[in-house]
Amino acid sequence: MKAIIVLLLVPFVSAQTFHWGPCPSPMLQPDFELNRYIGKWYEIEKLPASFERGKCIEANYMLRPDKTIQVLNVQTYKGKVRTAEGTAVVRDIRYPAKLGVSFSYFTPYAPYWVLSTDYNSMALVYSCTDILRLFHVDYAWILSRTRTLPAETVYHAKEILSREKIDVSKMTPTDQQGCGVPV
Repeated sequence: MKAIIVLLLVPFVSAQTFHWGPCPSPMLQPDFELNRYIGKWYEIEKLPASFERGKCIEANYMLRPDKTIQVLNVQTYKGKVRTAEGTAVVRDIRYPAKLGVSFSYFTPYAPYWVLSTDYNSMALVYSCTDILRLFHVDYAWILSRTRTLPAETVYHAKEILSREKIDVSKMTPTDQQGCGVPV
């Protein structure tokens, strides 16, 4: 029965990165400070994600009065600027780097874990969802406060992800060229 369920689910994750077995448990950013993380981040590289196919991808985080975080993702796809607005929350105050994010009132919060950041130039973010503990779908992002990062910084970021048992072999660079005026 499990094999049939897996076969039925595979087409839904084909544009994602999936691996057999449960999600890894990577280390999180120690002493994460949300207020320092808030602001604009540009996507430098990522694992494939069906919802991110464009260029000039950026994420903007703003703290709301109710202590939730407004998430505004922006990308240019087929010549048009497209946005997605969501909400992020700190799900457990003991683990402030383990956020949940949702882009619809009807969907549960997906993991958004900040694994590493210096707050000023680079951040590593990871998300993973187990499917019946048989396999997992994961996402990883290398983010920057600027549209580019030096190659050695990207290399170091991938080393950190790899040490945490996150497969970076399918990571692809995000096109940040010709982006015009930032949103």
